[in-house]
Amino acid sequence: MAARLNVAVIGAGYAGLAAAVELTAAGAAVEVFEASRTPGGRARAVEFDGLQVDNGAHILVGAYGETLRLMRTVGADPARLLRRTPLHLEFPGEFVMHAPRLPAPLHTALALLLARGLDLREKLAAVRLMRRLQADGYRVAPDCSVAQWLDALKTPPRQRRFLWEPLCIAALNTPAADASAQVLANVLRDSLGGARAASDMLLPQADLTALFPQPALDWLHGCGARSHLGHRVAGLARDGDGWRIDGAGPFSAVVVAVAPYHLHGLLPELADGVAHFDWEPIVTCYLRYPPGTRLPGPMLGVEGGLAQWLFDRGLLCGQDGVIAAVISAHGRHLELPPGELKRGIHAEVARLVPALPAPLATKTINEKRATFACRPGLVRPAARSGPPGLWLAGDYVAGDYPATIEGAVRSGVAAARGILGT
Repeated sequence: MAARLNVAVIGAGYAGLAAAVELTAAGAAVEVFEASRTPGGRARAVEFDGLQVDNGAHILVGAYGETLRLMRTVGADPARLLRRTPLHLEFPGEFVMHAPRLPAPLHTALALLLARGLDLREKLAAVRLMRRLQADGYRVAPDCSVAQWLDALKTPPRQRRFLWEPLCIAALNTPAADASAQVLANVLRDSLGGARAASDMLLPQADLTALFPQPALDWLHGCGARSHLGHRVAGLARDGDGWRIDGAGPFSAVVVAVAPYHLHGLLPELADGVAHFDWEPIVTCYLRYPPGTRLPGPMLGVEGGLAQWLFDRGLLCGQDGVIAAVISAHGRHLELPPGELKRGIHAEVARLVPALPAPLATKTINEKRATFACRPGLVRPAARSGPPGLWLAGDYVAGDYPATIEGAVRSGVAAARGILGT
């Protein structure tokens, strides 16, 4: 039956391309429509000072099984494109946690017990929190904010500041005061609470378009699928038992994999399913310094600064002297003029790099609606929410994960398998 399916995918981000690859691998005929000329959606390459960088930094972890599987399917070798290291969180001069290469759950317990920057009481409290989560089956009932959950567990302040709150905002892009404790528990279940390799950090060594979207498009073309970049879909309509897209078709099924705030233009009747969403930004500031400028590590946290994380793209991507500063969610940085924000971030980098000159070039990218605000009890639309043959895919669709690359990929795979199952 799969070979007779003719499926359209609207959107060439991670969710849409995951659906297209899964469908094509099963024998379906697939056609992809994408408004931009660059695939990747909200995780894509942009140009900075003659270099390909990203519209926002993303990291992956070893638990991202579906993303890694589909990368291998399309010939995007994770061993080449991702720098895999055991879990390592570092705020220079304040806190360092490094997971040893030991079987689970020893790797997590020892990572917490050997962390530098916490006293013994704080370390034991962190171990107890993970054991409590495991005993509860990683369920937080009723769901509440991460801050309320940590309060109830009497979590020491320093442990919160350097461990749980940074993990929360990195994974959910939502401050701990507003973020869902249950969704964070889901992430901890699959990473710190999973197999040893599941907690590994996978830092991209290529831009986010080259990581999966472009290899996926190339693979799809090699399998006979068609794509239309630079084509913004204006019309999506039923045609008997099928669908037409701007007159093309009919298609037996359609996967709508656009950002949720674009649903209204295509499917007004489904836009109400995301009308209650709020949005969180991600600001990324690129600073290009003279060649040879290096951070002490590829990824470092900034405690109490404007930036939250610094990435050395020279160490990661061979872009010598380029530092990326990432700031997730709402905060005081959004009130600063661009020049003041850049100067403040430069000062934070300068505290880590002796005798640092002024940057040669800078670029700030503010993705104002980078992700949905992942709040307790948030109702998210199901993949199969519309008329027969129409499926939604995207990091906002109902699932265990927050708005991450793996969440997007899982939603695309789920939509594809739903189509194949019908």
